[in-house]
Amino acid sequence: MKSPTSIIPIIREFNRFYTKILGLLDKHLLDSEFSLSEVRVLYEIGNAEYCTASVLTEQLGLDAGYLSRILKRFEKLGLTYRVQSKEDARSSLLYLSEFGEETLARMNALSDDQIRNMIIDLPDKSRLDIARSMTSIQNELSGHPAKARIQFRTELKPGDAGALIQLHGWIYAEECGYNHIFEAYVCKTFYELLQTYSPDKDRFWLAEADNEIVGSIAVIGHSGERAQIRWFIIHPDCRGMGIGKKLFQDAISYCREKGYRSVFLETTEDQETAIAMYTKEGFVKIKEQENDAWGVRHIEQTYELEL
Repeated sequence: MKSPTSIIPIIREFNRFYTKILGLLDKHLLDSEFSLSEVRVLYEIGNAEYCTASVLTEQLGLDAGYLSRILKRFEKLGLTYRVQSKEDARSSLLYLSEFGEETLARMNALSDDQIRNMIIDLPDKSRLDIARSMTSIQNELSGHPAKARIQFRTELKPGDAGALIQLHGWIYAEECGYNHIFEAYVCKTFYELLQTYSPDKDRFWLAEADNEIVGSIAVIGHSGERAQIRWFIIHPDCRGMGIGKKLFQDAISYCREKGYRSVFLETTEDQETAIAMYTKEGFVKIKEQENDAWGVRHIEQTYELEL
């Protein structure tokens, strides 16, 4: 794991690249008559419901004297005007004039064109990767909790099986020392399922963060009376948020709604946290056997719940 100190040069290098590629060091942004700071101020005035000089100072982190000079220039150019606040006679609300709105619209169009030209020749996947990475950077550095970004869905889409295979292979290699044979086993289980997959008897629950799968569970119907829980996994970065509990409870509720008489699952003895969840729900261990097929000797266990 990289230490904060080792990551600093990487972030600084990205900052230098990004400011250069967007022309943020230019005296005038997008070949306009405005600097980056001026365009940001113009944007905030045009989009804020309640905008005052003090609000701009706090949101943008600008020096009060520098902001005052920007606002005076805007008023001189006819871009903005002030209205005394009814709640506080000492402050004024800032608004864009009609000319100011036209100017902001022009700057937005120039900015859109700049970004469009930057990504137009990139493959769709590259564009999506860039958008996801930028969203991740914004969320992490703004202090937004990951849980707020979690979304759940139950439909199985093309590419989901591959993502889940990769997630299983990586996590079990890191945490349990399993080798490539385990990943081959997971591939085989998905291959077998997808041949007969039917939403009428099979159901997936997928947790996503920034459009990437970070958790899953599935119920596979084996008969009208018996079902199996499979592929229950949570990304390490998203544990402790209640995601696993929600997925597990949704799966059990589904089994009851479908009228299954029993549901079983297979695990290994090292999955202590998951096993504690199973036993708390009422699952009982009905079988176990040793297995060394995945590069590490372990004990496979089967648990079952009578519904």
